[in-house]
Amino acid sequence: MSALPEQPVVHESGIPMYLVRERSGRVEQGTRDSVGGWPILPVGEPWPVCFCGERMVLFFQVDIPVDVAVFGGEHLLVFQCPVHNDAVGADDGSERLPEQFWDQPLGSDHSEGAFWRILLHRDDTDSAGDAESYLQPRLLELSPATERITVWSLGDALVDDRPADEVFAARGNGVDEFKVGGVPCWAQERENYVCPCGEKLSFVCQVPEDTGFDKHPDQPAQNFTFNSDQYGLFLGNMLYIFACPARCHPAAAWPVTQN
Repeated sequence: MSALPEQPVVHESGIPMYLVRERSGRVEQGTRDSVGGWPILPVGEPWPVCFCGERMVLFFQVDIPVDVAVFGGEHLLVFQCPVHNDAVGADDGSERLPEQFWDQPLGSDHSEGAFWRILLHRDDTDSAGDAESYLQPRLLELSPATERITVWSLGDALVDDRPADEVFAARGNGVDEFKVGGVPCWAQERENYVCPCGEKLSFVCQVPEDTGFDKHPDQPAQNFTFNSDQYGLFLGNMLYIFACPARCHPAAAWPVTQN
């Protein structure tokens, strides 16, 4: 008689996690949680420009709630070029990122430079003087939710003396949602990266596959789009944002893409 397949185990963790959702209302200058709108940039950082010369699109920005591990209390902004649209990955499987990887990233496909910019900061700065022109502005809200971690094989977890949240987070997947904090829901194998400063990057945010952001009707369709009325990040792949916990640079953040 063949053995029964192992059943998944779901652990309701206490790891702080917030779902990101659009809400009704008007985006105004100074709004901190938004799709599009007026970016609130770090001190000394201009509106990002792609290596091709195009000003990047502000896809979203949010204040990370203070109880989220590592980056609580920081402001997150995610930009991408309106022309360049691709997945991101290391050709050789390297986990250590090169110096100034936010400008000169891994991968032969990105030898000209980065077409994205991800920023994290705590600076007391005002919003930029002009608003994002490609995307229709939308208010965002972050709602606390329970991070349910699914593990398919407990392995030696039962003899691991760490707290249950740590044990499950090291082995399983969190929920498949647009979220800040919590545990990644990996579409493929989990990935780890090390900043050139020596710190292991920490998880910040996840954007599910084919998440679309409504464009202004008078703007062109995005290249390689999955929806002619929307723009997406990194070809619509699952997006996992990791960043340097030492905060060696406001742009020391790496986008991991999978499908």
